[in-house]
Amino acid sequence: MRHTTITPALTDLLFTPELDLQEAVDRHFAPDYRQRTDGEWADRAEFTEHIAHLRTVVAAGSIEVREELTDGKLYADRHLVQVTKNDGSTVRTEVYVFAEFAPDGRFRRIEETTLMLEGTEADRNLGSAR
Repeated sequence: MRHTTITPALTDLLFTPELDLQEAVDRHFAPDYRQRTDGEWADRAEFTEHIAHLRTVVAAGSIEVREELTDGKLYADRHLVQVTKNDGSTVRTEVYVFAEFAPDGRFRRIEETTLMLEGTEADRNLGSAR
């Protein structure tokens, strides 16, 4: 079975605005998906609301995976996300992810911690803003 990983998931969600948001979410996240970002839990609907908000803020960006490991239904990675916002400013964040796959290979759960490397104080909550 083929699992999704963070690069195609984030690319579809954030950097492919012509792809319908619900289609992008359905492609990479199971119906019972939930996510904890910096200690704050979100269910799939709240996560989708977060991504919809980010799509209104993010003009472009990239993902650089530094380390990635899949072991059965478990996944972990450390990646850098760089986004250019619609106002031209840049935000760089380092993200540590621990995740679990659903039987169909989509993410069922992600728990992540973020570390902002570049951006303003107002950008600190970009990882969970709705």
